[in-house]
Amino acid sequence: MEWTNELTRMLGVSYPLIQAPMLGITTPAMVAAVSNSGGLGSLSLGGLPPEKVTVLIREVKELTTQPFAVNLFIYEPPQYQDRKVFDKMQDFLQFLYGAKGVAAVPVNYEDIRIYSWREQLPAIIAAGIKLLSFTFGMPDEEGVRLLKSHDILLMGTATSVAEAIVLKEAGSDVIVAQGIEAGGHRGSFLPGPLPVIGTMALVPQVVDRVRLPVVAAGGIMDARGVIAAGKLGAAGVQLGSLFLRSHESAATPAHKEALAGITDTDTLLTRAFSGRWARAVPNTLIREVEASGLTVCDYPYQDALTQPIRSVSRELDNPEFINIWAGQAAGKAKAWSAADILEELVRETEALSA
Repeated sequence: MEWTNELTRMLGVSYPLIQAPMLGITTPAMVAAVSNSGGLGSLSLGGLPPEKVTVLIREVKELTTQPFAVNLFIYEPPQYQDRKVFDKMQDFLQFLYGAKGVAAVPVNYEDIRIYSWREQLPAIIAAGIKLLSFTFGMPDEEGVRLLKSHDILLMGTATSVAEAIVLKEAGSDVIVAQGIEAGGHRGSFLPGPLPVIGTMALVPQVVDRVRLPVVAAGGIMDARGVIAAGKLGAAGVQLGSLFLRSHESAATPAHKEALAGITDTDTLLTRAFSGRWARAVPNTLIREVEASGLTVCDYPYQDALTQPIRSVSRELDNPEFINIWAGQAAGKAKAWSAADILEELVRETEALSA
């Protein structure tokens, strides 16, 4: 098995295996474990305050001297969220919590603080980060020019060929092609219906159109997926659900337990938690919000509304009100260390390709 290619040279890694950035799940320990094992760890920083960005990057650097990436959410927060929609959703959620015997403090609309990627860039540049991935969009021309002036490699997430072309034209160096199988948030950003394209259909079409290194993401959980992605023209793969049950994962015990028994049909796409489409295991919050008939707030206002109950539920290990992100193949995730998971994947791939 020949692992070295254009992507590994660009990233400075031994294997073109990227741990997906998963906000709330990925820890500095996970990132470092993957990078120390020859892959590329990815630290999710979307929406976090700049001071937290600095702290988390420092924690990763204390655990590894190998390359790792950081990931940002690139979007323009809506200038206005209909207060009637917001208040109706909040009233419904508070009623739901009471009916289910749980409690979370209401959210004050005026107190919602949204940290833009622009506010995070100075901390990232100051930390000397050289690998930066994006989801929900791509920095504007000024942002790209600033990042490239600091020799930062840019990796954009596309869920359609059209998005991949936009990312290339905007200056992305690598395209992460995210199939509909992937767990967590969709990286979609162009107006119109949500692209629902599988990884195997998406990757070769993106490869043919962008002529950049393409990373396959979504539904890849073992050596067969790695090799298949390569046959489709991908230069590497991004793996998220594979690490959800790892020792280093910040997923709650209930989240990890839920994944152990799921099958291919046990996840769905929902906007209930954040206002953006994301793949998760259904639970009480998802079912009740979707059955309510209410308009879901735009991201990040819906996300802000559900944060208090998610925080409480994590402390109580209550799976009914946390976001149980999971891809369509997440049932294959192993409760091992992140290093062991990656090393086993490398061994299996080499054996299968021999």
